[in-house]
Amino acid sequence: MGRLRRLVPRTFQGRLTLAFVAILALTLSLVTVGVLDRLGDYFDQQQREDLTARSLGVAQYVALVAESASTVRPVVGTDNVVDPGVVVQLTRSTQQRILADRLAKADVLIRLGTLTGGTFMEASGGEFRALLQAGALVGQTREPITSDTIYYTVNGTLVPYVVEVTLSNPYTYRATALATTTGLLAVIGLIALAVSISAGATLARRITVPIRRLTEASRGLAEGDLARRVPDDPGQWGSTELIELATQFNTMADRVQESVEIIRHDRDRSRDFLADVSHELRTPIAALRTFNELLRERAGEDPTARTEFLEASGVQLERLDWLAQNLLELSRLDSGLVLLDLRPDDLRSTVEQAVEQAEPAARRRGIDLAVHLPEHPLRIQHDPVRIGQVVANLVGNAIKFTPRGGHIGVAVGPAPEGVKIVVTDTGVGIDAAELPHIFERFYRGTRASEARGSGSGLGLAIVRSIVEMHGGTVGVESRLNAGSTFTVLLPRDPRRANGTNPGHPVGGDPIMAETSSSATLKMNPDTAP
Repeated sequence: MGRLRRLVPRTFQGRLTLAFVAILALTLSLVTVGVLDRLGDYFDQQQREDLTARSLGVAQYVALVAESASTVRPVVGTDNVVDPGVVVQLTRSTQQRILADRLAKADVLIRLGTLTGGTFMEASGGEFRALLQAGALVGQTREPITSDTIYYTVNGTLVPYVVEVTLSNPYTYRATALATTTGLLAVIGLIALAVSISAGATLARRITVPIRRLTEASRGLAEGDLARRVPDDPGQWGSTELIELATQFNTMADRVQESVEIIRHDRDRSRDFLADVSHELRTPIAALRTFNELLRERAGEDPTARTEFLEASGVQLERLDWLAQNLLELSRLDSGLVLLDLRPDDLRSTVEQAVEQAEPAARRRGIDLAVHLPEHPLRIQHDPVRIGQVVANLVGNAIKFTPRGGHIGVAVGPAPEGVKIVVTDTGVGIDAAELPHIFERFYRGTRASEARGSGSGLGLAIVRSIVEMHGGTVGVESRLNAGSTFTVLLPRDPRRANGTNPGHPVGGDPIMAETSSSATLKMNPDTAP
């Protein structure tokens, strides 16, 4: 087996060529064997018919010779004895040469007799033999076979008789014909093998060259050359399957490149995210450290100062707690750990409840908060807790940036492919240069007002994540000192919008217990997201 393995080519092209040639050789061998077998049967049949014709000719000639030799007496008498004149005539060497060398071209056995009850009865003195002595003609060979015995009945004489003829060791063209056919098939087979080797090598190269190109391109991708592609020219690939393979490879390479770029972008975002988190945590921690040091010194002996520092420390602790919860929530949303609890509920009640929770904060700030709901129900598949969180964050943002005496409006209505939620305010507005960035994590503008720099910049990022999980979009229109308008568009069924995303379960049963328990963020009206 080891030697056989060493004989087998190692390249795919060599193996494909060898397999093609081996299959063709096996096919030719089977065809040759089948053809020769059928030809052998055909030649045997032809030989039997030829020997039968020769035997009939010999019998007819014997009958003529016997009739001419016996003019008065019957050839075979009633006593079942052959006429002596016939015996003399048939035993002459000239007659035997005619019978064996010319007519039969074989050794001849002749018996004269009669039929009695359907059975041949040999007459006395009625057996004659003539041995073949003539040389073979071109292409003839002598075969050790015996023909079928024929019985030729001669009527019209005084006593009817029968001539039995059997030929043996005849000259035939069978062996020569088989040898010629075998040689011709061998030549055809060699020519076919030569052609198959050439055709197999060409076809194998036609297949292996594109595969080699794919291998080189794959090696390039593995080595980091993400721009490596294979040419998809049909003239270079030939078959439709290889063209499709090249197209799919290039598509895969494009997706790999896109995925790597996304990973690099996410890595950069994660680095920035960690830097922002570190910066956000550093401020309250530094404040707490300062308060702690002051309380350890003489300021700790002053009850008024101690109370002030403790209250300030409590505010910073609440800020840390709020920041930690928001960071955890945003991380879970982005990682897909939070699954939506989709229910076909009326969106009006969800929005109304979220607005009611924000009314106390709006009253403390002296801001008019109004909600406008349609008369008819707006039933869509949505997660009431999460959508309530979206409305609460948007309203909280509006309260944060709207001065005392301002107005905030929340409206719900149908949209061409679902519903829309619009939150408007008469606040400070957002600079046009800041609009593309307000949904990014930790982004805080500085030009609009001092209040814009006081938050952490996580609320709108959470809003965008929840809306996108529902298959919707969120947009904003704003001008400085003219207020802002946030518009949330939600589809009627997020499962269709997301292509039945497994992260969005079907039905109204809760999917994860922690989803409901941590759905609503802790909100401080003075430090709203």
